[in-house]
Amino acid sequence: MKGFLQKAKAEWKDRSQREEPGQHQQHQEHHQPHGPPSHCPPAGHQNHGGINEPTALDILRYRYHYGTNLGSVYVIERWLQPSRFPDGAEGSSELAAVVAWVDREGIDCARRKFEQHWSSIVTDAAIGWLVNEAKCTTIRLPIGYYDLPGPEFTRGTPFEPYAQVYCGAWNSIRSLIYRLRERSIGVMLDLHALPGGANAQEHSGTNSGRAEFWHSDFNRALGIRCAQFIAHEARSGLGIAGIQLVNEAEWESHRMYEWYDEAVAAVSAIDPSIPVVISDGWNLDKAVEYSLRTNSVYAEHPKTPVVVDTHFYWAFTDADKQKSPQQIIQEVGTKLGQLDGKEGSVIDRGAIQTIVGEYSCVLTEDSWAKGGGVPKEELVKKFGEAQSRRYQQRAGGSYFWTWKMDWMPGGEWGFKAQTDAKNIVPPQHAILGSGEKARRLDRAKSEQDGRKQQAFQQHVNYWNQVDPNGTYEHEKYEYGWHVGYSDAMAFFEGRDTQGDRIGMLELWVLKRIRESGYRGGFTWLFEQGLRKGVSDFYSAIGI
Repeated sequence: MKGFLQKAKAEWKDRSQREEPGQHQQHQEHHQPHGPPSHCPPAGHQNHGGINEPTALDILRYRYHYGTNLGSVYVIERWLQPSRFPDGAEGSSELAAVVAWVDREGIDCARRKFEQHWSSIVTDAAIGWLVNEAKCTTIRLPIGYYDLPGPEFTRGTPFEPYAQVYCGAWNSIRSLIYRLRERSIGVMLDLHALPGGANAQEHSGTNSGRAEFWHSDFNRALGIRCAQFIAHEARSGLGIAGIQLVNEAEWESHRMYEWYDEAVAAVSAIDPSIPVVISDGWNLDKAVEYSLRTNSVYAEHPKTPVVVDTHFYWAFTDADKQKSPQQIIQEVGTKLGQLDGKEGSVIDRGAIQTIVGEYSCVLTEDSWAKGGGVPKEELVKKFGEAQSRRYQQRAGGSYFWTWKMDWMPGGEWGFKAQTDAKNIVPPQHAILGSGEKARRLDRAKSEQDGRKQQAFQQHVNYWNQVDPNGTYEHEKYEYGWHVGYSDAMAFFEGRDTQGDRIGMLELWVLKRIRESGYRGGFTWLFEQGLRKGVSDFYSAIGI
């Protein structure tokens, strides 16, 4: 019997997910005004959980994150901003830049120079462009451990002699976060440069050429303290979208997942609501399995949701040089296939949520030369559109690399250049005008009761047919549908935000199940009702 029920559940989930938008749409002849979405259970249903209406911070964290990396601001890379180095400076990293300026002009002059750069690089006009032209919802903001306040974050590291240069860095970062938040742009703080370096590249803060973070107990402990500091800031009101623990960890880094466990536990003890982002270490399969285990409904203690960050580039390997642009564009559509079959049932498997933390429209000259006579501009557009489409379909967010550099607008590396050329495109809902959004929202409100009745009746009829003698708690499905439809509506209406779609859906489902108080038994009915309610809302508004 258990096997039969498992098969029937799978068929029901598959059937629900295959429905075409509008398939079960019902129209009411008379529009009835609706108040704000309510998350109270339907009449006659008792719920002992803590499900409340989505807050502005919920939306900031769980919407689809469409945006860009900030660029070479708090983690310097010479190829992006050579102007951050004095003439004759050696090296290409943040440490190389600060050493060169201090040696040349002294520590006070270097501090003023850095602070002036931080305060001037993101103008109000630039933020306006992010909002109005780029339709950006979230910034991935790379920072270094040396940017955090107090001598304890640099003591015993190569940045210790230069700590005074960075005494204003954190206040600058906080100010930028608040300025962006005022315009409904969230910030994912990315610990891009960890002590010792999570990889051997210059963007880890030094030119050591070694990834010394993973084999050093001192560095690993300092990395945890960095994450704890940011978590305390988040709990104290710094409204950020998430904390990325590490950027581009090297393949099979030493005891990497042990360190992730420590960091997740440390952040959870401070603020279990803040999403934590891990690097897949170029092995997405392994990171997916870790995420499914970690994002369990049955966690013993409140636990922060874990997001997997993966990066896609086609400009660095000999294998990619052998591919034509057309082959690469075709390959884009296969990315994130590791998620197939892993989503759709948090109760059974746990939750997996990915973001594409970095991508670009760059290919090698070898690849461009294989374009078969098609103009490069046309191929760049197709490449960017293919990436936009795929990541919006399969990820919870995507961040272009990058925005701020000396050589703006940046060509195929530039968020501004690729946005202005419309080579990368925001999600469909982001480009709807306010009037059109209001019309679609009114339609969804007017159809809510009819759609709920249709979904619930279809659900009950299905189980009456496949298991006529079974006993089910169908009210959990009904309540889940109610929550899902109302949640999607709240995201689209906006709560001090511009109106969004639930992009981090798997983690949102996990959050709602945890809040419901349901465990075991027929909790899967609540989950499937929740998912159906979300999809019915998007069917109603046509996105």
